[in-house]
Amino acid sequence: MKKIKITLIVFLLLIGCSQNGSEVNIYTSRHYDSDDELYALFTEKTGIQVNVISGKGAALIERIKAEGENSPADIYFTVDAGNLWKVQSEGFFQSISSNKINSIVPENLRGPNNEWIAIAKRARVIFYNPKKISKDEIKNLSYEDLSNPKWKGRIVIRSSNNMYNQSLVASLISNNGIENTEIWGKGLISNFARKPQGNDRSQIMAVANEEADLAIANSYYIGLMLSGTKGSEQLEAAKKVSIHFPNQNNRGAHINISGAGILKSSPNSKNAIKFLEFLLSEEMQKNIVNNSYEYPILENIDPHPLIKNFGTDFKEDRTSVTDYGELNPEAIKLMDRVGWK
Repeated sequence: MKKIKITLIVFLLLIGCSQNGSEVNIYTSRHYDSDDELYALFTEKTGIQVNVISGKGAALIERIKAEGENSPADIYFTVDAGNLWKVQSEGFFQSISSNKINSIVPENLRGPNNEWIAIAKRARVIFYNPKKISKDEIKNLSYEDLSNPKWKGRIVIRSSNNMYNQSLVASLISNNGIENTEIWGKGLISNFARKPQGNDRSQIMAVANEEADLAIANSYYIGLMLSGTKGSEQLEAAKKVSIHFPNQNNRGAHINISGAGILKSSPNSKNAIKFLEFLLSEEMQKNIVNNSYEYPILENIDPHPLIKNFGTDFKEDRTSVTDYGELNPEAIKLMDRVGWK
């Protein structure tokens, strides 16, 4: 009888903990299996259960809209500042009240009113085949230079409906203005080696297979390919290319983020803050970069060796990632006007 009573008490305590918020609910569009390890480690260290809903970014945003104030979501975890801006512009985020977080994440990697933050960084860089192009030939190449007729028929990049490209164009609008960026856009598309198609890895493959000389893609994709997890064909292709980190008129290489925000209707906001602080700890920053091949937020953490081999002394563009969201509508319209399909 005593054993039954003890079991009942433990059961009731567990129910009470759940009702008192010993959980955090995450809506995520990140597609890394390794994130499951982050969630498990957080539960192990804090006792807070992580409940995850995965899906495409747009679908999750629509779900949050439909659920409104009754949404169980605590955190929206996604890639690209443009996606985070969309959620904030709908009024769904709250300010993240954590001195620890705000002291770690640079201001240019936070959303307005600190309503979303970067968890990791990714650079949108230029891939080239060193057998066809020498390092000296492109050592001063900026994104702006890609509109030069010298590169006619030599560049591949994915379509204009890709958020990574929209954010790149938004950053150029932020720094160069709409008129200059539109001129640049017309020159860029005239230099395409083929109609935009495929994902970022497809662009890298095209350069490796000598279908193009230059490809614009996110840095972490080369890590995925070199890891062998994407198959032998992509592994061999990745071995054939190199990375150039553009210095956009002395601004540095375009930087975007993986990031997260806490929903205004969050039923477990304190746990949500704990989770974001946890992701910014040294242990978890190492875990993220070693599994997703992104760049860390913490300066004392090295990138994965496969990424580090391409260089770590490049200059980062410090344009505020907020601009990528604010200027996204203008970027989309501009890309449409210049005929970027």
